[in-house]
Amino acid sequence: MASTADDTNGRHRRRPRNGPTSEATARADEGSGSGASTGPVAETRWLNGDELAAWLANSAIMISLPAALDARMQREAQLTFFEYMVLSVLSEQPDRTMQMSALAARTAASLSRLSHVVGRLEKRELLARQRIPGSGRRTTATLTEAGYEVVAAAAPGHVAAVREYLIDDLGPQELAALRRIGAAVDAAIKRGQSDASSAA
Repeated sequence: MASTADDTNGRHRRRPRNGPTSEATARADEGSGSGASTGPVAETRWLNGDELAAWLANSAIMISLPAALDARMQREAQLTFFEYMVLSVLSEQPDRTMQMSALAARTAASLSRLSHVVGRLEKRELLARQRIPGSGRRTTATLTEAGYEVVAAAAPGHVAAVREYLIDDLGPQELAALRRIGAAVDAAIKRGQSDASSAA
């Protein structure tokens, strides 16, 4: 959603709720006001032209790629992309079983979202949940034989989509750079989560 603000001619213009991303946009936005900007805006490390272009290109990957993979997965395998990821992660385990908290971490999902999806997959008999004896509310999810057959059948189409939408248009150096970028972003996110947990 976006909020509205009056410009100097009295007309309404759209302003992103999260504010501008680049310094140039911020300065233009400040210039339309009645006074100089102070506070957090003046301290923000705005993106320069190259940084902004990189961020916008990456935003396309974050938004468009998952949507394309999801649409194709639903069309070809009658699974959502997230459902496929849950089944795929379980299929990689020696006993096709994981504790729900670990599965949530591997799929970058909240426990509530994972529980909802696992419940849906359980109704289709693609996996089964079981409580772990002892204190706490620990639960495991196990891929059933039917679930394994479904994910095995969906995997070739998924790999084909990943190749078509991402891998095959990149050269060896670009793939190496993409791998380094992914690792760096993942490390930064985990640092932030660790800092937030420590502060809490």
